[in-house]
Amino acid sequence: MNNYDEIMKHLTERFGKDTVISLATISLTPSPTGSRPAVRNVNAYYEDGAFYTVTYSKSNKMQEIAANTQVALDACFEWFTASGTGENLGWVRDEKNAEMMDKLRVVFAEWYDNGHTNEEDPNTCLLRIRLTSGVLLREGTRYEIDFVSKTA
Repeated sequence: MNNYDEIMKHLTERFGKDTVISLATISLTPSPTGSRPAVRNVNAYYEDGAFYTVTYSKSNKMQEIAANTQVALDACFEWFTASGTGENLGWVRDEKNAEMMDKLRVVFAEWYDNGHTNEEDPNTCLLRIRLTSGVLLREGTRYEIDFVSKTA
């Protein structure tokens, strides 16, 4: 197994569950010096080089991603940071999202039905963050990961 495959296995073990990440986008409201970042914490699930979360298409983060798909994330206290592209996969009840949503309902079961998620609303959407590059610290070693060329 090469470093990349080993790192992918480790990322799945570490983040293939409900994980809080900080997600940064570029704000639509520029500061006096130009564009500025906006960051928020979201619950996410990792699989095959991407994080997935359920959100609302009219939220600031989704409006910002629609204008500029480049995002950055930090897995809070888990020694992993990354950059990637955000993609609105559409309504959570769309047939094309069924397989991933079946997983997310289980992964997010602790909080998913607490009244903040309305799957009947077509604006409740699935966000995929496809990773392009990242840095993982593991057992004293720093791994620089290129998700596009699949190297670490």
